Amino acid sequence: MPPTESSILTSFLLPPAPLPTIISPKKFTSLFPKSQHSNPHITDLYRDLQHTRALNTDQVTRNIAREVKNGERQRREVVKARRIAKRGEVEGVDTREVDMEVELWGPISDAAASRPHTLSSILPEMEQACADIEAETTAIAEEADMILENLRTTIGDLSDLRYGRFSQSAGSTSDFCGDILERLRGLDEICAAKLR
Repeated sequence: MPPTESSILTSFLLPPAPLPTIISPKKFTSLFPKSQHSNPHITDLYRDLQHTRALNTDQVTRNIAREVKNGERQRREVVKARRIAKRGEVEGVDTREVDMEVELWGPISDAAASRPHTLSSILPEMEQACADIEAETTAIAEEADMILENLRTTIGDLSDLRYGRFSQSAGSTSDFCGDILERLRGLDEICAAKLR
């Protein structure tokens, strides 16, 4: 059985193991100069890296699922274009995309595709279309919720900054201006993405 689009994308785009399996916190700490091994920020950096990696992996998994659904939709469009081309209803149909699909997936000899739908044959097609629309709606709602949560977090952090409640200790040497600018850029990106 040939590999599916999902299995190919998953094997090439998703990491094979979680971060602690690849590099332990102890080994990660050893990558820094010996004078910094006891610095608590290294642990924070490792946790941040682990969290960011998990978020990215989740995003790639969602993108793979979306791409697989897009592939299914494109395949249905190609089948529809083949039907139209066979019937000769449209003059000058560009068959390059159809030819590419034939090369990639092989010819689809679907005898039922050339016959009109019956009630029993159209119901599964309509159910699949409804499921596709519901899945897309759910994905959009999840993305909107994630953007809203990021906005709330950023606004809360900016409020803390305004009133002097910093999440870092008083003796910390980190660059507050850099942190502020980074969070403002993040807020700007989230707002720009929301407006698109």
